[in-house]
Amino acid sequence: MPTGFGRLWTAQTVSSLGDGVSHAALPLIALTLTRDPMALAVVTAAGTLPWLLFGVLGGALVDRWDRRRTMWVMDAARAVLLAIPAAAAALDVLSIPLLAAVAFVLGLGGLFFDTAATAYLPDLLGRDPALLERANSRLRGAQTAASGFAGPPAGSALLALGRAVPLLADAVSFALSAMLVRSLPAMPRPVPEARESLLQQARAGASYVFRDRLLLGLALRPAVGNVAFLAVETVLALFARERLGIDTYGFGLLLTAEATGGLLGAGVASSLGRRLGTGTALTCTAAVEGLAILGLAASPNPYAAGLALAVCGAGMGATMVIGPSLRQAIVPPHLMGRVASTSRMLAMCAAPVGAFLGGWLATTYDIRTPLYAAAVLLLAMTAVTASMTGNRRVEAALRAAAPAGGPDQPASADPVRESAPELL
Repeated sequence: MPTGFGRLWTAQTVSSLGDGVSHAALPLIALTLTRDPMALAVVTAAGTLPWLLFGVLGGALVDRWDRRRTMWVMDAARAVLLAIPAAAAALDVLSIPLLAAVAFVLGLGGLFFDTAATAYLPDLLGRDPALLERANSRLRGAQTAASGFAGPPAGSALLALGRAVPLLADAVSFALSAMLVRSLPAMPRPVPEARESLLQQARAGASYVFRDRLLLGLALRPAVGNVAFLAVETVLALFARERLGIDTYGFGLLLTAEATGGLLGAGVASSLGRRLGTGTALTCTAAVEGLAILGLAASPNPYAAGLALAVCGAGMGATMVIGPSLRQAIVPPHLMGRVASTSRMLAMCAAPVGAFLGGWLATTYDIRTPLYAAAVLLLAMTAVTASMTGNRRVEAALRAAAPAGGPDQPASADPVRESAPELL
């Protein structure tokens, strides 16, 4: 691993710790303001709306901008932004509309940061598939440990000191991450595409995803998954309190159980891909996620719920190492930002649908109904995408993207693959 990867790893770990604090604290803060499932869904969905409105354009901009600078500026801006709800909480004027507005702007910063980070990592590692998988495994493992193990219990504990405290902790994590990212080595900017407007470049990136069956399958997995997972997340705090009898601290431990599985899944992802093949591994993890959510819906007590979330976290952790690593290995560098943002946009645009679906099902039927619906959706998605991300298709894509000079040389864009991707 190059020296710069350690700093990137540390920056994302610090930021993930702050995210874990807010991930546990924000639903609980919202619960102090309202018990309406639809109001909670508004806050959850607001953070995903920037991807719906600006996802593809954001990727086109990242392919024009310096990626390292984009990352640290976005982190610094988010650190400043979190001072607003923290001050409102301290002054006891916090409201659901303010939380939703802050979630939206934080989501906009996350759009640019995540897209830039996804595009920066292959440049840093020379687009080596093995290094990318190893790096993503470490990044995902550290993120899970920080945001899942340490963050949720800390968020629940900090909330006891005041509603502003967890928000300030997340702001500090963004500031530290910004300083570390700024120290990373600069990479050459992508070569600009002559005589193409921003809209044309954005359209080219989206078209590249939709015309390639493998990339489309990789994009559909998190898109359908987000509908299911956001339906669950929207009502999880309420489900834990009303049906499982879990208090504030127990809710943090419940999220930690999910993170435990996520850490295990990230750790075994590379081995799973080698033993089963990347395509088969992706199909298996999808099936595990669906069955685990089904188990969560039927859980009679907190212990069964924690086990179900741990199993689901393992499937998610492995998926989030294998899928992105494969995409980073096969997409040409000058299209990486747009392909990444298009794929992420599909996933994030699906999230508001899941959030409102979860709120509506819980309000109309029962608090367990969103969980059963999510399980059915995940299992149906597994069947649909299995052939799109099969082993043969993955191996053919990796061969097409392999650098002509050998595995030790950075890959360059393949003009044949770019101009004639596999049609549906």
